Amino acid sequence: MKYKLGTLAVAGLMAASPVMADLVFPSLSYRTGPYAAGGIPFADGYADYFTMLNARDGGIGGVMAKVIECETGYNTEKGVECYESTKGEGALVYQPLSTGITYQLIPKTTADNIPMHTMGYGRTSAANGKVFSHTFNYPANYWNGASGAINYLLSENGGDLKGKKVALVYHNSAYGKEPIRTLQELSAKHGFEFKEVPVDHPGQEQKSQWLQIRRDKPDYVIMYGWGVMNQVAVQEAANIRFPMENFIGIWWSGSENDVLAAGDKADGYKALTFHGVGDDFPVFDDIQKHVVDAGNAAGAGDQIGTVLYNRGLYAAMLAAEAAKTAQEIHGTADITPAMMRDGMENLEITEEKMAGLGMPNFGPSFSVSCDNHGGPGLIGMTQWDATAKEWKLISEFSETDMSVIQPLIDADSGAYASENNIEAGCK
Repeated sequence: MKYKLGTLAVAGLMAASPVMADLVFPSLSYRTGPYAAGGIPFADGYADYFTMLNARDGGIGGVMAKVIECETGYNTEKGVECYESTKGEGALVYQPLSTGITYQLIPKTTADNIPMHTMGYGRTSAANGKVFSHTFNYPANYWNGASGAINYLLSENGGDLKGKKVALVYHNSAYGKEPIRTLQELSAKHGFEFKEVPVDHPGQEQKSQWLQIRRDKPDYVIMYGWGVMNQVAVQEAANIRFPMENFIGIWWSGSENDVLAAGDKADGYKALTFHGVGDDFPVFDDIQKHVVDAGNAAGAGDQIGTVLYNRGLYAAMLAAEAAKTAQEIHGTADITPAMMRDGMENLEITEEKMAGLGMPNFGPSFSVSCDNHGGPGLIGMTQWDATAKEWKLISEFSETDMSVIQPLIDADSGAYASENNIEAGCK
């Protein structure tokens, strides 16, 4: 059901709820291992935002926020261990930052009545809240990303991709395989030839894949990579002189880490995004003042404005706003994980709200509902400027092809419901 904000809490529920000293936000981070270069700035941005709220605003609704960081090393087993060791500390919402961990935690978080936010990753069909009651992946998912890339290519080719070749270079894991079905459907719809090129973890060796690309001569390459795989792919693309402007990464293949190593050769490389880039937002002045200058930064304080720091901060902002929504719905500041789930399912992000948070035009406006845990799926395109050493947003956040994506979500979530004896419906 859709709650009306400001509704009083149910007295019996509140009487049964423990009084929490803090609002607890676990961070399943990875500051070690092969993907640490991506995990560190995200974890820093996530933690720094809550530190700023505590220092500037006295927390969320008058209750201090507490981030509990647990190191996973991007290892699924360790991620599950982190969940089990932290869930009893009042954990309000989990951000696994791993598709593998997400798949393992979907049934656990549902059974434990704790929400999970897999922003831009995880199981795409979790956008169907009637089946995945405790999993949210707003404001965009992997299938939106695949469609966003094709829509961009359509715009670059006068709306016609017939006869074109598109290759997908992907991390050979659950994550990397996510867009395949969507791209197959879009290939059939728009008449382009689609080829899959898997890369095994961690992706340091890609000679054969790029020799294959040189032989096949695709017009465009889309990449779903992570960590060192991205750096190697950009360098290998440069080595075979593949035009960088025709090489598009998903948002996990579009950070500074992915392009700096290739130097000027990476100029023109593109990446999808669902949020803003750079540090030209008022919120970063508050982060500098209340967190970095105060000596309370989660890291060295040198990642502000980078792509993955911004993404971690964006995830924290969405969690904080969902917590505020839950507080309003239930008429209490000391919310439980179950109340947090309600806050997430009734979250509304407007441009007015974003501007008030010091993040004007940082991301699209959207609302969440039981029918749609995935948000609007609006996708923007960024491009790397090697001279300025910065990412630039080169398109508006645009709609993706839900006529293709929604049936896939319905089919996959329906199969999951049948396999797990879930009676789909809204709470």
